[in-house]
Amino acid sequence: VQLQASGGGLVQAGGSLRLSCTASGRTFSSVMGWFRQAPGKEREFVAAIRWGTSSTHYADSVKGRFTISRDSAKNTVILQMNTLKPEDTAVYYCVDRKGFEWTTQSLSFDHWGQGTLVTVSS
Repeated sequence: VQLQASGGGLVQAGGSLRLSCTASGRTFSSVMGWFRQAPGKEREFVAAIRWGTSSTHYADSVKGRFTISRDSAKNTVILQMNTLKPEDTAVYYCVDRKGFEWTTQSLSFDHWGQGTLVTVSS
């Protein structure tokens, strides 16, 4: 499986960005999602979506501001990020896993995209 992420960039605080991740070569994935890593910090879970049911799971830090969705026809997961804050600045990674259960542990995800940089200025 290859995951290709796009959509990062520079935005002012309070603004919005939309990240996309397209999967290719997939055999089966139950869950797709996003992690992020800020400079000098550990990688952290952001959001995930179950491919079959579209049920979603969010980190507390992004609830109410970020929305994850999927486009089955395009094998694409989208992360709509609104009301961005400087602390959202990070490299965002698209991920997937075969397991159905919700998890926020990075080691539980099977494939990682190359990352896309999001910078939020104050």
